[in-house]
Amino acid sequence: MFLLSKLWADDQGQDIAEYAVMLAVILVIVVGTIRLIGSNTNTVFSQAASSIQ
Repeated sequence: MFLLSKLWADDQGQDIAEYAVMLAVILVIVVGTIRLIGSNTNTVFSQAASSIQ
């Protein structure tokens, strides 16, 4: 807790908050991309399995 309060009071704490926001945005983009690719991949494999049978 001491570290968080020290960072909050420090001017560099604002930089850390900005990095945290950027990291959150990047994670949302990456997770969304993975989910999109995953659903498309599932469709492709389902079509391939249907054509094999």
